[in-house]
Amino acid sequence: MRRGADCAGGSLRGRQGVGGQGNDRRRQDYNSSFSPLSTSADLQAVSGPAARFFAVVPAAGAGTRLGATQPKQYLALAGKPMLRWSVDALLAVQWIERVLVVAAPGDERAGALLAGVSRVQVLAAGGATRRDSVLAGLRSLAGAGARDDDWVLVHDAARPGLAPSLLARLRDGLGQSAIGGLLSLPVSDTVKRTADDRRSIAATVERERLWLAQTPQMFRLRLLLDALLAHPEVTDEAAAVERAGHAPLLVEGARANFKVTTAEDLELMRALLERR
Repeated sequence: MRRGADCAGGSLRGRQGVGGQGNDRRRQDYNSSFSPLSTSADLQAVSGPAARFFAVVPAAGAGTRLGATQPKQYLALAGKPMLRWSVDALLAVQWIERVLVVAAPGDERAGALLAGVSRVQVLAAGGATRRDSVLAGLRSLAGAGARDDDWVLVHDAARPGLAPSLLARLRDGLGQSAIGGLLSLPVSDTVKRTADDRRSIAATVERERLWLAQTPQMFRLRLLLDALLAHPEVTDEAAAVERAGHAPLLVEGARANFKVTTAEDLELMRALLERR
C-alpha cells in the first residue's frame, strides 16, 4: 500500500448519495427472517458509540477465467457450493450482524441457496464490476440504517477457505483504526517484471515491501462508499481508499485464504475443504 508497504493486489473507489436511487425497486430479499435495520430499536442502537460489523459478499461475477459452465461461486466443493462456504465462514463469528450477498440482477440461485439462513440477506442488484456490486451493497446497508462509522467487511465469494481466526485477527488489528485495512500476505517468491513481449525479463522487483491482497477488506462504511464512488477504475476496496489519500493497514492472512480463479485453484481448494 502507499505509505508503508506496497500491495500486489487489485484496487477500487467512487461518490454519490447513500440511498442509491432505484435500488429499492431492484432489491430481492430472499430471506424472510431478515429484519430491516431501520426499526426504531436498530436506529437507536446505531446512534450509540460502538461501531457495528456488517459483511458484503459481491457474487455477481460470471467467473469466465475458470471456464466452468456456471458462475464459479455456485460450483460444488466438498459437499456444498463455494458461495455457501464463503458465507458460512463469515457467519462463524457472532459479531458480524448481517451478511449481504450481492448477486446479479435476475440471478435467483443465491437466494435459493441461502433462503432462511439467519443473518443473511441476498440483494439481486449487482453490477458489471466488483466495485459496482460492492457499492450496491454499501448503499443498501446505509439506506437500511447502518451508520457512517460502522465497519463493513468485503469478502470474495471465491475465497471459501477463510478461517474464523483470520476474522478475529482482522478485527483486533483494525478495531481502533479510523480507516481500516485488509488481510494480506507478504510476497515470498522472487518477483520478475517482463518486457513488452511478456516473455523476457525486464527487471527483478524488490519484494521486501510487496504484499498480496486478500479479503476480507474492512473499512468504515462512509469512507469506503465515498472512495468507491470517486474511483470507479479500481479493482479492490483498498486501492479506492488509497486513492482517497488514506493508508490502509495490512493484517497478515493465510495461504489457505486464496482466491479460486483457475481450474487448478478449484482442485486445490476442494482438497483443502475436504480435510476440514
